[in-house]
Amino acid sequence: MTKISNVLPHRYPFLFVDQILEIEQNKWVKGYKNITINEWFFYENNNSVPSTLIIEGLAQLGAFATMSDNNGIGLLSALKGIEVLGQAYPGDRLDLYYKVLKNKRGFIIGEGVATVGNKVIIRADEIMIYLQANTE
Repeated sequence: MTKISNVLPHRYPFLFVDQILEIEQNKWVKGYKNITINEWFFYENNNSVPSTLIIEGLAQLGAFATMSDNNGIGLLSALKGIEVLGQAYPGDRLDLYYKVLKNKRGFIIGEGVATVGNKVIIRADEIMIYLQANTE
């Protein structure tokens, strides 16, 4: 399987996918992020993962599903139908799933689901990613 770092340009602290579990290229991808107490976004009054960062993780997963080694960068472009149904905390494994619905002219539209255990914590009807070609 292709390494995440060969496809996505994101690195710590802004990479929100630890492992790809399964993939059917240009169709769907499953991955996860282990949440630790050492994450940069935890502070005294916030002990849960911000939902915006979970959505970013879903977008990174979607870009991974549609890109190959070093062929550009995927940019989160638009969101539609986001439901926040729960939260993720230190010690949780955040399971991520992205399904490609459309892929036209560099715009990928897909749906995403983030779960902890068997509980859906975020559902996204549409996550649009724009693939910018590598100009190097």
